[in-house]
Formats: sequence, structure tokens, C-alpha cells
Amino acid sequence: MNLNQVTITSLDVSKSAEFYKTLGLTLIVDALPKYVRLECPNGESTFSISNVDELSQGNKIRLYFEVDKLSETVTKLKEKGITFNTKITEQSWLWTDIHLTDPDGHELIIYNAGENRKNPPWRINK
Repeated sequence: MNLNQVTITSLDVSKSAEFYKTLGLTLIVDALPKYVRLECPNGESTFSISNVDELSQGNKIRLYFEVDKLSETVTKLKEKGITFNTKITEQSWLWTDIHLTDPDGHELIIYNAGENRKNPPWRINK
């Protein structure tokens, strides 16, 4: 099994699509103003945004986007006007990350984990 796609909801799909394109995703389906689908620059995953009249309250999703060169990526995104909520932080679970939010308030984490993403020292081996 492979995770193919994640869909989030948005009050303004066009605005959200522009935000995610600024992050580096490529638009592959344009059904504005109701729906867009974007392709991640690495791997086979896609990401879509669907219009809603009201965002759900309570627990929101958290999206993680992994990059090879975190500091370089953050610098480039700041130059494009992206604002971050935290500084780059080395986490105790051996990932280095930075947090931001999209136009609808969804939390995003851009990170680098390398081999530790799927194979941390505490991984359970069967």
C-alpha cells in the first residue's frame, strides 16, 4: 500500500493553491474555484485542496513536507514571502523542523529527518 494523496479543505482554493505553489508543489488539476490537485516535487505523492463553506473546528490536520536542505529551503521560502511560526529546531526524535500555517490555518511542518524518518534508533524490527 502507498499513500497516494491527501486532501485538505479551504475557504479560498485559489489563495491556498498559490500558497502551496510557492512552497514548490506543481498544479496538475485546475477545477477552480472548487478544487485543485498538486504534485509534490519529489516522489509520487499528490496533494489536493477542496472548497468548503466552513472549515471544521477542533482537531486540525498537520502536514509534513520533507526536504533535503532545510536551511536553504527556508531561506528561499522567506525570500518568496512565506512567514514561519518557529525557528528551525532540532527535535529530540532526531528530526529538524520549522512550523508555519497555510491561509486556512492548517499547520505545516517542513523538516529533514533523513534515515531517521523511517529508521530511528528505536524502530521496532519484526
